[in-house]
Amino acid sequence: MKKWLTLAAVLTLSACSSSDNGKTYYQLPQSSQPVMQAVSQPGSHLLWVDQITVPDFLAGTGVVYQTTDVQYVIASSNLWASPLDQQLRNTLVSNLSSALPGWVVASQPLGNDQEALSVNVTGFHGRYDGKVIVSGEWLLKRQGEIIKRPFHIELKQQDDGYDAMVKTLAQGWQQEAKSMASELTRLN
Repeated sequence: MKKWLTLAAVLTLSACSSSDNGKTYYQLPQSSQPVMQAVSQPGSHLLWVDQITVPDFLAGTGVVYQTTDVQYVIASSNLWASPLDQQLRNTLVSNLSSALPGWVVASQPLGNDQEALSVNVTGFHGRYDGKVIVSGEWLLKRQGEIIKRPFHIELKQQDDGYDAMVKTLAQGWQQEAKSMASELTRLN
């Protein structure tokens, strides 16, 4: 009997440990406001979020934390739930859709009269001084012209830990989306 109890305890513990491997997965929060997407009509603005690129150190599965001015740590237990570039693209489409009423914003090509937005994200990480960095540049192709704008946002994390870091990163990305929307409105 004792042998069976020991075996049952070992099986129970191994089942728990195999289901909980100590890894935590993060997804950027989506806009809490429902987005009503405009229907394309003559004269409406069409915006295709063409691509989001990230450097190799951000393209992996681990959330990145900068430990000094020259060192970065890529977490092995705190991971992105899906590729970061996809999360950034999806949330940018959602945030721009909210910020640009009357525009059709999509992650797929919309036709010949669309504007195309590409974003190169060079920083999307936490830092040793308690701040998060959201930086890069965006490029808009419209009516035969190209408009390029850099961005660099530093926000202070309100709490410690990866949860707070990811939420603050999302806040910075949303802030940049609002800035993009403002510039796009001004240009049109």
